[in-house]
Amino acid sequence: MITFSHRQLKTPRLLRPVYLVTAGLSKCDRAMPDKRTEELCIEALAMAAKLIDRTPAELKKYIHTAYYGHFADHFGDQLLGEAVIHDRLGLDPLGNVGIKTGGATGGSTLWEAVKAVASGYSDCVLAMGWERMDEVPTDEGNHLIACAADKDWETPLGHIYTGYYAVMAQKYWQVFGREEDSFRRTLAEISVKHHGYARFNPFAHGGMKITAEDVINSPVVAYPLRALDCCLMSVGAACAIICDEDTATELTKNTRNKPLRIWVAAGSHTLRPACRRNMEIPLLPNESPDQYKDLAERFPGSERYPGFTGFLAARISALYAYNMCGITDPSEDLDLVELHDAFTISDIQTYEDLGIRPYGYGRDYVESGDCYHTNPRTGQPGKLPSNISGGLIGCMHAVGATGIMQVFEVATHLWNRWAEIHGDKALWEKFGRQKPDDWQDLQVAGARRGMAVSHAGVGSHVTCTVLMDPDSLIKENA
Repeated sequence: MITFSHRQLKTPRLLRPVYLVTAGLSKCDRAMPDKRTEELCIEALAMAAKLIDRTPAELKKYIHTAYYGHFADHFGDQLLGEAVIHDRLGLDPLGNVGIKTGGATGGSTLWEAVKAVASGYSDCVLAMGWERMDEVPTDEGNHLIACAADKDWETPLGHIYTGYYAVMAQKYWQVFGREEDSFRRTLAEISVKHHGYARFNPFAHGGMKITAEDVINSPVVAYPLRALDCCLMSVGAACAIICDEDTATELTKNTRNKPLRIWVAAGSHTLRPACRRNMEIPLLPNESPDQYKDLAERFPGSERYPGFTGFLAARISALYAYNMCGITDPSEDLDLVELHDAFTISDIQTYEDLGIRPYGYGRDYVESGDCYHTNPRTGQPGKLPSNISGGLIGCMHAVGATGIMQVFEVATHLWNRWAEIHGDKALWEKFGRQKPDDWQDLQVAGARRGMAVSHAGVGSHVTCTVLMDPDSLIKENA
């Protein structure tokens, strides 16, 4: 059984407050043969500069170091791609480093950027992520992604990542879904929601108006997961500018962007799910010591934690993040979340790892309507809307950029600029997309705090990034 020392569970501490000043996102698509990767990165940086009424040249004068995330050199056929991007952005000879943690690469890139500012090494840091997933055939791309598992034990059996998650989906459906057909429909409703929200997002390339039946009847990829249960393969870039307080104040003077406090925490777990050792469930601030004593009685088959149904890395990163910034209950303290919905089942699993719902009850987050912008049951605002961007299923999964895209999306709500940015007809036209006649404003009214979760593999690396309006902090000395 795994046990932790008190030193290992020590709450991380930033040596000074750190701020997200601005962020940017390029167009995202399945393929963009007319765009070079560096052009997409420039597009993201130009948007970040524009949001604080600066030119890219003006913004670059503040940048001291840069962190670059991209998942696989194989996709772009370029080793040390971060050096190429750094050069093309005109940031030589500033220090830079590349980050690779699979699907969590974007979140890990932000993690490193925040630590660089918190330590005092830099006052202004660029965090940039991208992926080029259109220069190899889809089957080869799926194989390359599947190699982000243990190649001795997992890759030969799975071949595609959907195969790994299919096993977890089967186990979760058996144990917590009680093998009920209604659980399969709940998974489908997640896909409907995320594809539907993506219709109103000009950056997204997976927007669709579909029904639960469309999801359930889509082709099987690895049972019980079907094509519409799965995330997209994308091309795109995203960036964020991370600063200390003085630099953040200077950069945002007389602009609409208010600097947002940012915390990033990380956790990890083995690449081999079959080798996960049993342990007691680490408790989050909103959970009690006796909460899971009878879990195996309520849900036979749940004796082992985390087993195939939970992500220990997500639970640990959430534990660190909540304690860092004072969150005691995510459903009460946060206004929105962007979660790593690589598959509909991983979305439900993550609800429980984050304490949005207790283990075993993740489906209630969907069925209650709490996860919607507007609760379909009541017509009132959802209690904690999730994946308004469309997530990985509806918006994009350009792996190295995804975690930063999620933070960009959360920030637009906290700045109260979601509608301004996502409803800009000129942006739709620039991206060659038709703004829907029934376009909806999905701004979360009064949003002050949000979180993004960046996730790798079957939970090998996970980061939780929390953003807060500095006037709405929970813990003043955080």
